[in-house]
Amino acid sequence: MQRSRYRRTLRFFSLIMLRELWWDLALPRIGFEFLSRRTRPVRYRRIAAAFRALAVEMGGVLIKVGQFLSSRLDVLPREITAELAGLQDEVGAEDFESIRAVIEAEFGTPLADRFEDFDPEPLASASIGQVHRARIRVGPELAPRLCSGEDRESCQVVVKVQRPQIEEIVEADLAAIRVAGSWLSRLRSIRRHVDVSALIEEFSRTLYEEIDYEHEGKNAERFARNFSGRSEIVVPMVLWSHSSRRVLTLQDVGAIKITDYAALEQAGIDRGAVANKLLDVYLKQVFEDGFFHADPHPGNLFVLPSGASWKLVFVDFGMTGSIAKDSFDALREGLFAVGTKDASRLVGAFRSLKVLLPGADLDLLERACARVLDTLWGKSTRDMLSLSDRQLKSFTDEFGELLYEMPFQVPEDLILLGRCIGILSGMASGLDPNFSVWKGLAPYVEKLMRTNGEGGASLVFKEIEHFARMVLGLPRRADDLAALMQNGRLEVRVPELREHMGRLESGIRKLAASIVFAAGIVAGTQLYLGGHLGIAVAFAAGEFLLLLWILLSR
Repeated sequence: MQRSRYRRTLRFFSLIMLRELWWDLALPRIGFEFLSRRTRPVRYRRIAAAFRALAVEMGGVLIKVGQFLSSRLDVLPREITAELAGLQDEVGAEDFESIRAVIEAEFGTPLADRFEDFDPEPLASASIGQVHRARIRVGPELAPRLCSGEDRESCQVVVKVQRPQIEEIVEADLAAIRVAGSWLSRLRSIRRHVDVSALIEEFSRTLYEEIDYEHEGKNAERFARNFSGRSEIVVPMVLWSHSSRRVLTLQDVGAIKITDYAALEQAGIDRGAVANKLLDVYLKQVFEDGFFHADPHPGNLFVLPSGASWKLVFVDFGMTGSIAKDSFDALREGLFAVGTKDASRLVGAFRSLKVLLPGADLDLLERACARVLDTLWGKSTRDMLSLSDRQLKSFTDEFGELLYEMPFQVPEDLILLGRCIGILSGMASGLDPNFSVWKGLAPYVEKLMRTNGEGGASLVFKEIEHFARMVLGLPRRADDLAALMQNGRLEVRVPELREHMGRLESGIRKLAASIVFAAGIVAGTQLYLGGHLGIAVAFAAGEFLLLLWILLSR
């Protein structure tokens, strides 16, 4: 294990932990909760910025950790995820002689015996490895598929090579992260919203898969089989004769980076069509195949001009996700619920997916889902971002309690899917600011429901069944309501009343504090006049803190 790296990472997390214990545990206990709450957004941004700087400097796993955390909107504050969102997996290139040594150690032969030509300048450099262009000689059976141009014997390929000692770096970083995670899991506020150990183990599993290039090659071939009938989707072919656990050789597919908007427009490619195709391809991956490319950042997606048309190119299958049967069925149920604007069915899907924390208010959640579907249905990304302050305030007033509690936690088998959705959302919006997920979602849901026999009469019978269950359940719900009234436990939620009551309680607390303050002034004065200077000074200090609380608390 790289001890110095381990110690530095652990020192960073320990300092952060100590500071947050002071702000979030110590200060509230001595009456300064308002100060902790008021400074929290700024503190979170500073923590995320400091981690980002450390990750860029040290590379390795820490960059992957930052990218992973940036997608955890379900458990992390917005200030942290926003700061980490731009963290790119780009670090300085490794010395070519080190790369040569890795390749020769893997194949047991000199580099020139394996590759006809090898460019020492990398195409791209990341925390796990880097990519080089090379040329290899192939037989006549592979040449038509692999080679372009007139030379059908020597083909250009791209070669991914791991950095030296990357496994030791991964081991050191993960060891430090596990220790820091054990500290965090002791905090009740963290434990309540996230299973830290499960989160770290899921991240560790995907990371170890990512540094196994043989595993990545098999993932690429599986993805290619899933899209074998769709010529508009391209997956580079794996050259197993030139690949190993630490070296991966792939077909070179010259294409345009999906975020190179100027090049796309110059090639006459409709950016909106690319965004819609991206959505369609991911809908198939998730809701038909149950296997998806989980790292769709701009460096892994390209657009290949092809005559008058174009193709979507996927590369880098080190991070993929597989959906378990139960989750697969529940995800489909959630898709149908969104497609038919059925809030009750959507909450049922949430329960089946096990994304709801214990004690979640299902009735309130259902009303919130219905409001969101009514408000956002059919709107483009630009329309969603331009919602008025009045609309947002109305939603916050009605569902503030739900937003505060945030009763969601993405289970570990869906963590990668949650991350993937977050990245795709930003990418589609960048391609087309008027992109509307509903335009692609509605016809897909309709097609999928027909495939599953949920169209026509089936839908009618489902609605009749839903209505019958609701009617048959009315006597029981009425009995429950009467029991609550009889026991004096009926609670009526009125957002405006709750807000006014909160202000009234705050006013009463301030009034009580003011009375104590006035009494303290009198007592301190008497003590001072009586010659008890030390006690009077202590009283004065306490009075000063109390005055600050009265003046600054909201």
